[in-house]
Amino acid sequence: MGQEEPDLYRDTWVRYLGYANEVGESFRPLVPVPVVWASYAVATAYVTADAIDKGRKAAIAHPQDPTRVGVAVVDTFVWQSLASVAIPGFTINRLCAASLALLGSLTRWPLPVRRWTTTALGLAAIPLIITPIDR
Repeated sequence: MGQEEPDLYRDTWVRYLGYANEVGESFRPLVPVPVVWASYAVATAYVTADAIDKGRKAAIAHPQDPTRVGVAVVDTFVWQSLASVAIPGFTINRLCAASLALLGSLTRWPLPVRRWTTTALGLAAIPLIITPIDR
């Protein structure tokens, strides 16, 4: 009985590239918008690479069944797009927008302090958001 090789995109540090956009959204109050877009490019590259990897593995396991390869690619791409990019990115974006607005109306803190606080809240929320999705 051989030991199964670890999945590069789920069992190693590489999986954290899929969460780049959450970090980008957390820093949105502090960085230019193109930096946030670049974080989405990193996360999308991760999703695409994972989908290609799953398609390659399906092609090796089922060389005579291109349908299974296609399903593996599409399933992985759709799931990872939702779980790694869309849902967490939207959630962090809205959380940070709401916290920045609330801090602006409820405190007299200077704008830089409100922006850094919003970024810290966004970063702190990432594990709370991704843990249930990962499970």
